[in-house]
Amino acid sequence: MNQTTIKRILCVEDEPEMIDLIRLILSRKGFEVYGASGGLEGIKMVRSLHPDLVLLDLMMPDMDGWEVYQQMKADASTRDIPVIVVTAKAQNIDKVLGLHIAKVDDYIAKPFSPQELMDSVDKVFNQH
Repeated sequence: MNQTTIKRILCVEDEPEMIDLIRLILSRKGFEVYGASGGLEGIKMVRSLHPDLVLLDLMMPDMDGWEVYQQMKADASTRDIPVIVVTAKAQNIDKVLGLHIAKVDDYIAKPFSPQELMDSVDKVFNQH
């Protein structure tokens, strides 16, 4: 890998096993994956780590993904960090419409395959 820097990805997700799965998939591709176990920890880590990409779960008990997203976009130092929203298949269509309005970089639905995750991450990094 002749990348100048290793890309850092922050996964904001309240299920530890989901973070482990994402870490397993992405670290094999040479990414450094960090986990935040909820929205409050997530927004703190976004500010301290300044990751290259955030994988953001929408449904979290302490602070939902929308709130994290809005706080990121409201802060000049974090607003340019790309965001891929991870959403459960069963979530309703207005969330998806909201994504288009909010201009998130991409979204994937759980359950996703390792290939879907990689395709989404590659797509976003190629756009930025």
